[in-house]
Amino acid sequence: MDKSRQARYERTIGTTRFTEGRFSTWVSVAVNLFLSIAQAIVGVLANSQALIADSIHSLSDLLSDFVVLVANKHSQKAPDADHHYGHLRFETAASLALGVLLLAVAAGMLWAGINKLQDPSAIAPVHYAAVVAAAITLVAKEGLFRYLLRVGQRVKSSMLIANAWHTRSDAASSLVVLLGVGASVAGFPLADPIAALIVALMIGRMGWKFFYTSFSDLLDKAVDKETEIRIRNLLLSTPGVEGLHDLKTRKMGDMIWVEVDIEMDSRLTIAQGHDIAVRARERVMENEDVLEVMTHFDPVDVNDPERVQKKKQARRDAPEH
Repeated sequence: MDKSRQARYERTIGTTRFTEGRFSTWVSVAVNLFLSIAQAIVGVLANSQALIADSIHSLSDLLSDFVVLVANKHSQKAPDADHHYGHLRFETAASLALGVLLLAVAAGMLWAGINKLQDPSAIAPVHYAAVVAAAITLVAKEGLFRYLLRVGQRVKSSMLIANAWHTRSDAASSLVVLLGVGASVAGFPLADPIAALIVALMIGRMGWKFFYTSFSDLLDKAVDKETEIRIRNLLLSTPGVEGLHDLKTRKMGDMIWVEVDIEMDSRLTIAQGHDIAVRARERVMENEDVLEVMTHFDPVDVNDPERVQKKKQARRDAPEH
């Protein structure tokens, strides 16, 4: 690994990023452990299926937190003989696991809720203690979400941000549980299992989002068009770069890996072409979250009339950024 890429890699998985990510996840573990136990106990004693479902949800959060901890530890490892591109995709795999976990929890909750609705006479009255427990859970989840999101954005970790939004889905689901439990206590017994079903659908939607995004990244889906255009413009604005083609991008954790064929004046020496390629690479890596830019030098006749005309047209058509 060259020195610039090594430095970039070390900045990406720096000590602060790793330490903050690990500490914030342990905070999440402690909160979810407490909530899971408390909700389960109160849910059973208060006859609230919605609160028990939310307890299972909190337990799934606890399991997902351990997934994040393991991924955070492994993704900060530098490239080695068996992993030439590093271990940044461990984060992507962790986000994928979070998605699968959420989908599984949602399916289980839907099954339980539907079974309950099929026999309304078996629904036991809910005790008001469930309302208090649901309210406390809502406040705790919302506070945890704001904390985790702030840390994730500060250290630029999609895995931590994903875990934060997972927690926000918990806060939203806890709000539904609070409303359902409250309505049940007020005299509408079906509100409790209905709340459990709504929570299940919310969890399933969030799980699918995490699963789809992570799965796409693992299949080397290109970055969004806006990012690709910015990268293209940075390359084309480098002095000596006459054009480019075969620009390819993919995600490596939170970073981007770029491959591109750069067109240069055929009269340049190999050393001159190399210097231009290095400058183009540095421009991209300094302005975007790019881990590496792999370039190939294609010699072209810069005085070719057809080429000159195409270049002028391309500049007129290029969007401003």
